[in-house]
Amino acid sequence: MTAEDLSVPAAEVMILGHYDKPAGYATRRSYGSPSWLLMWTEAGAGRITQGGTSFEVGPGDLAVLASGAAQHYRVAPGARRWRFWWVHFQPRASWTAWLAPYAREGGCHLVSGVPRAVRERIAAAFVRAHHDAHWTPATPSVPPGALTGTPSVRPSSSEGIPVEREPADAWKPGGLSVRRDFLESAGAVGSDGAPYAGGGRVPVVVGGGAARELVLGAVEEVVVLATASARPRAGTPEEGDERIRRVLTLIAADPAAPHSVASLARAVALSPSRFAHLFAAETGRTPMHAVRQARVRHAASLLEITDMDVGQVAAACGFVSPFHFSRAFRRAYGVPPREYRARVRSAPG
Repeated sequence: MTAEDLSVPAAEVMILGHYDKPAGYATRRSYGSPSWLLMWTEAGAGRITQGGTSFEVGPGDLAVLASGAAQHYRVAPGARRWRFWWVHFQPRASWTAWLAPYAREGGCHLVSGVPRAVRERIAAAFVRAHHDAHWTPATPSVPPGALTGTPSVRPSSSEGIPVEREPADAWKPGGLSVRRDFLESAGAVGSDGAPYAGGGRVPVVVGGGAARELVLGAVEEVVVLATASARPRAGTPEEGDERIRRVLTLIAADPAAPHSVASLARAVALSPSRFAHLFAAETGRTPMHAVRQARVRHAASLLEITDMDVGQVAAACGFVSPFHFSRAFRRAYGVPPREYRARVRSAPG
């Protein structure tokens, strides 16, 4: 199978790759793709067009393109290169809520300006996903020391804090120190330690079963990290008041916590009445509506990836009873929790 064979993968096929392309590289799909496409830019710049929407991506930008619309992406005009990870996949239903604030026309989502500290975790997630693409119980785990976890900015020894020295063969995607020999075996760099140019190796088709779940989990980690840490583009509800953004982050981090209007107001030093008014003005929702939405999203993830029964999921997500949980879930997803789980697990791919 060649890279050309994989240019328009079937909907059920999941493919993961890492490119470092020079100026002149371009891919055009006049009829779109039956799978979704995620692209995470590490260096350089790319130009993406889909469904009449066009935008440029640079380091720290995540683009997620829905299926079914004509696509054209290339190295951005004037840029010398575009180094990026990409994945063809089918998203879990619960990801919609994370991506919604970053939606554009044509099924595009652009998450821009992901903080540098978060980029380190995203880089590690992609390397791990590439390693796990054909995982079996006999597959060696990521070798100790392959991901050093060492940030690109460290305290100096003069501050009295021991400094961990980087190995000479480390390459740092997005600032995370990663052993070169591990990245070479994963297909992300060449034997000279430099990222592959001109397309590198053939992308990996992800295996089924546990391997697929591991890779999909890593992609989910990327989506959650990027969308939870970046600022939505202008015109989306979460872009306004810093205090409301902090509350939304607090809710997303622990939706099952016993949140109340009073407790959330205290977290940002506002009176409950002032907080409730400001929250509604910024987001178009009441604070407790936002809490319920976050709990339902968390519940959808648990239904997809665990075998917990409905009562256990309800308790884990902060609902007072399975009845209240089922009613809230049906209102959000149109079906009761058990039917949602059955549909997700019977879906192809």
